[in-house]
Amino acid sequence: MKFILTLTFFFTSLLYSNVITISDKTNFKEVLSSSEIYIDKTRSVTIEDVRAHKIEFKNNSEKLLSYGYSPNFDVWIKFTIHNSSPNTIHRVLEYANPLTTNIDFYDSKDNGVLKDGLSNINKSRKTINPTFPINIGQNESKTYYLKVSSNITTLIIKFNLWSQKDFYRNELKHQVLLSLFFGAMMVLAIYNFFVFLFSKDISYLYYVLYIVSLSIHQLFYTGMAYIYLLNSFDILSIIQHASIIVAVPIISLALFFKSFLRTKQYKKLNTVLNILMGLIILLVIVITFNSDFNQYRNLLSIILLVHLFIITIHAVIKKNRQAYFILLSWLFIFIAVLFMYLTSIGVFNIYEYFAYLIEVLFIAEAIIFSIALSDKINSLQKEKNSANKALINQKKTENQRLEIQVQKKTEDLNISLDEKTLLLREVNHRVKNNMQMIVSLIRLQSNDISDIKMKNIFLTTQNRLNAMSQLHELLYQKDDVSYVNAYEYFTTLIEGLEDTYSDNINIEYKIDTDLQTEQAISSGIILNELVTNSLKYAFDLNEGCITIYLAKNNNEYTLRVKDNGKGFDKINIPKSFGLILVETLVSSKLEGQMITNTKNGVETTIIWRDVNE
Repeated sequence: MKFILTLTFFFTSLLYSNVITISDKTNFKEVLSSSEIYIDKTRSVTIEDVRAHKIEFKNNSEKLLSYGYSPNFDVWIKFTIHNSSPNTIHRVLEYANPLTTNIDFYDSKDNGVLKDGLSNINKSRKTINPTFPINIGQNESKTYYLKVSSNITTLIIKFNLWSQKDFYRNELKHQVLLSLFFGAMMVLAIYNFFVFLFSKDISYLYYVLYIVSLSIHQLFYTGMAYIYLLNSFDILSIIQHASIIVAVPIISLALFFKSFLRTKQYKKLNTVLNILMGLIILLVIVITFNSDFNQYRNLLSIILLVHLFIITIHAVIKKNRQAYFILLSWLFIFIAVLFMYLTSIGVFNIYEYFAYLIEVLFIAEAIIFSIALSDKINSLQKEKNSANKALINQKKTENQRLEIQVQKKTEDLNISLDEKTLLLREVNHRVKNNMQMIVSLIRLQSNDISDIKMKNIFLTTQNRLNAMSQLHELLYQKDDVSYVNAYEYFTTLIEGLEDTYSDNINIEYKIDTDLQTEQAISSGIILNELVTNSLKYAFDLNEGCITIYLAKNNNEYTLRVKDNGKGFDKINIPKSFGLILVETLVSSKLEGQMITNTKNGVETTIIWRDVNE
């Protein structure tokens, strides 16, 4: 009896060597390694051909099958499940890859087909990976078939059998962890975007573009976008341009490196980087029209990443502080991209050992990049403070140098001014002496003249020359020759006239301002003529009073000469040469106006503006 039981067990084991045996206590079972596969390169095999045993399946022992980019064939998978328990069991078959384009699921005892994959996502599906129901009666065996193909993304096949409770628990955990990953990435993106707004450093904008594009890539790569953001039509339209989704993070990362490490200072490396970026952009455009070149995309991206790593090493050698942070983050990026590439081509599946390693690596490198950017701000602030200190010291040094130069220049100017002042005083002194000599000659000559009229002419000429001579005398005695003390000048001038004509006339002075030198010359001649006329004609040797008034209001001068003599008839008495001279000086030199009043004596008012103010 024992021998018969042993033989029965032996033959049963042979019969079910590829059968997956489960019970109501089996919560998880990896399926693919106990399946059979057939590759249909003609893409003409139907489920009827499979059920009619027209194709020959081969045993498979691999837990994951990866065919890379394989748009030209279908893969058929066959597996049998035996329920060894006395109860009907209900399980969930999870196809553990959200990126496969077409998945057809067949039950050997049912002629229907369940479809899933990127091109057939069920609107009611809320799981990241495609799932199919498995229902097996007590002590029943069922054979199932899967036909899978992927004409857009890489073809990676892996599926597991779950109890419903464990599957949805695992699915919830999976989606929560992915949500935390995307949330962390968006927080980093928002933070660095606001840093860009305040700092205006383009590196931050490139980094934000990198984080956002990487997050979008991961939304598609992990399958989150397919169940929460897009419908089947949108998914297929976007997946058709998957090369762009892959290329944008790579290009954004390259732009970030160019700006952050200032790769322009490494001319040859920067030139190669620009060429690689251009080739990737060109390849993306070509792939959009011809997908046969899709296989070169990952290879070129890897080359670009390796070149960025070489630039980082070169920057570290050149003592670029930011390159140390980049080198550490590069370790995470390189490992993440390498494992993603190895998984996509079927060499090594990192998810078998570390389910969320890629997401963890991406968050780690994003955090290090953020730290690097913060360190850059601190470095720039230190450079700014150092530059400010250097600028302050330079300003102090420059101010001291300028002060010395100004002091020396001032000394030179003072010497030159003293020389010119001395020279001008000497000129005024010589002019005054020459005029006095001319006056003396005229006086000597007039002594020989008996004609009274001619004698008066000579006397008047003496007085006019004396008026100008007195001004040069004052200028000779002053250091500042731009202004003349009007009171001193007028009193000196009038004293000479009093000595000449009369000494019993009272002269009153009301002078409240000084005069510019040019104006003083004209004013002195005018005053000489007006006072001379009053002394000669107003009083007839009687006592009288002459008032001389000079004031300045704002920028307007007023000169007034008034006597209380007998006055004259402006109509019947012709103008003398002296009055013509006065009017000429008022109009041409002073550019003013003259008003004469002959009632109750003679009052002459002259008003002109100070053109220098």
